[in-house]
Amino acid sequence: MDATASAPLVSFDDFMKVDVRVGTIVAAEPFPEARKPAIKLRIDFGGTIGIRKSSAQITQNHRVEDLVGTQVLAVVNFPPRQIGPFMSEVLTLGVPDADGNVMLIRPERAVPDGGRLY
Repeated sequence: MDATASAPLVSFDDFMKVDVRVGTIVAAEPFPEARKPAIKLRIDFGGTIGIRKSSAQITQNHRVEDLVGTQVLAVVNFPPRQIGPFMSEVLTLGVPDADGNVMLIRPERAVPDGGRLY
């Protein structure tokens, strides 16, 4: 989809099916096997969700060594996706910067892990 185009309208019930939660990155490492530059993340969503893995194409704006301890938003109810030799379990969310590179979506200040977007 074109980043400047509006998406089709969806119902509120459809929106509520997408489970977006906040979690804290507890581990980050380079992912050189990925087709596009990426970082492997382990994100703690607390409670019943626990720690999940994600492959994120965030190398232009985020350094591996700065990510641990960062809170991020992610979709936690998509099916797992195989990315090369890595199974990504959640979709970490971001928005494009002025050059089209991913900037992670983060809460303004610390919040409890596992909180759902509403």
